[in-house]
Amino acid sequence: MNSTLEQIGKQAKAAAQQLAILDTATKNKGLLIMANALTEHQDEIIHANHDDLANASNMPAKFTDRLMINEQRVTDMANGLRAIAKLADPTAQIDRGWISKDGLQILQKRVPLGVIGIIFEARPNVTVDATGLTFKSGNAVILRGGKEAIRTNTALAQVMRSALQRAGLPQDAVQLVEDTSHEVAQEMMKLSQYIDVLIPRGGRGLIQRVVQTASVPVIETGAGNCHVYVDRDADLQMATDIVVNAKVQRPSVCNAAEKLLIHRNVAAKYLPIIAKALQDHGVQLRGDQDACALVPGMIPATDEDWDTEYNDLIMAVKVVDSLDDAINHINEHSTQHSEAIITNDIARGHEFQQRIDSACVYVNASTRFTDGGMFGFGAEIGISTQKLHARGPMGLAQLTTIKYEITGNGQVRK
Repeated sequence: MNSTLEQIGKQAKAAAQQLAILDTATKNKGLLIMANALTEHQDEIIHANHDDLANASNMPAKFTDRLMINEQRVTDMANGLRAIAKLADPTAQIDRGWISKDGLQILQKRVPLGVIGIIFEARPNVTVDATGLTFKSGNAVILRGGKEAIRTNTALAQVMRSALQRAGLPQDAVQLVEDTSHEVAQEMMKLSQYIDVLIPRGGRGLIQRVVQTASVPVIETGAGNCHVYVDRDADLQMATDIVVNAKVQRPSVCNAAEKLLIHRNVAAKYLPIIAKALQDHGVQLRGDQDACALVPGMIPATDEDWDTEYNDLIMAVKVVDSLDDAINHINEHSTQHSEAIITNDIARGHEFQQRIDSACVYVNASTRFTDGGMFGFGAEIGISTQKLHARGPMGLAQLTTIKYEITGNGQVRK
């Protein structure tokens, strides 16, 4: 095993034991100190980011958008930590308590998971968001980002570690694996003696590599092949506004819509109008045979398109015959992230919500709302697309587990 990685694991485990017994006020103090440190050291963070951006100059815009750090983004990250400090501490409460028939007092409490490992791509904000959420919930975090953001991530981690150390708090609450090689990432996926849960943040390829390789328990997050279905009873203006927002407002993120389905009864009237609105924003459309017939110049979609998360100004379009067809198509091709129906028939909307097998299912709203902040959770560590333990936006509560504390007065089982 890589000796540096093992040492990081040991340090994280020791830090997690300290964090688990910190009171809420102390954790909030640590978060505010880290937030202030980010603002104070923003120049060196941005300078490090400029070096990363220079090395990524040949990468597509959707990549550099996620990588780029400026004064506003540093401010946003710092404010994210301050917002987490204001949130309720899930470990400071008792879920429930009762007296058993044998007179035992049983308390069910929320406790930290322990050490959380996060493997992510070129998204430096993850370094700060993950640190804030894990620290407030009493967990230590081991971060392994992509090589494209190593200078930025190193600067961010060093600033937060130094701030914790100056405050007399465990700096090993946050550690960054600076070796960005695939070999070290593979070893981290098997560091089960130190890491309690592993969370991959990035594209579908990264997530699947982690799921298939890791011996550490994994929470799948992020991949978003999200759909918007315009039903036969949809309002045209509402449908246009929602589809454009879901695709265009920030196309590089996982809750952006990648597919548009439209009911055949309204396709001839609605699709040309919605398509023009998308194209006016620079969206390239790829459609099935029926969609291409209604929108001149639309590129024919391939079988691969229906399963692709573009993270770009590209959208695939399909004309469907019924609500059943829309639901079946989505359940077959979705990554179980976020889907939406636009309809004035609330019964059909509720049927869609009941039958779609995704973490977040909307009626008459944009998929872009799938976000911890939008849901009132504060910053999120990711969007879980699996079903065990956590699903949807993962905030503080999803970074804890259950512990039972039982107190008796000499009882023995007969």
